Amino acid sequence: MLAVDSDVLIRLITRDNAAQSRRAARLFQTHEIELSRTVLLETARILAESFGFERERVLDALQAVAGLPGVRVENAREVSRAIELSRAGLDFAEAMHIACNSTRVFVTSDEQLYRRARRAGVYWVKRL
Repeated sequence: MLAVDSDVLIRLITRDNAAQSRRAARLFQTHEIELSRTVLLETARILAESFGFERERVLDALQAVAGLPGVRVENAREVSRAIELSRAGLDFAEAMHIACNSTRVFVTSDEQLYRRARRAGVYWVKRL
């Protein structure tokens, strides 16, 4: 099993560099791949900030890559929950923080995060 960096996912998703995109696709076709949460977080940020992907497009891309044959996602349930929470209005990084801490109270001083979490039905987020 191989672990890949976000730049490999970016090439696979955006196909912005023909040669590297082909190599990334071949890697995913010929090896079992593990995607870490941190790589998914960085990939989401790069897709949004550098490539101008809207939230839904970012989430669709992450979900598509995670669903490829031979791909294993670190803490897949948490990542899946983070994608759901992000679709409900949270930033993906915020959603990942909350999804990874769903067995305990998550405290924030970010009033907007608190309100978005409440709207998404997350009640274990508390204000500082």
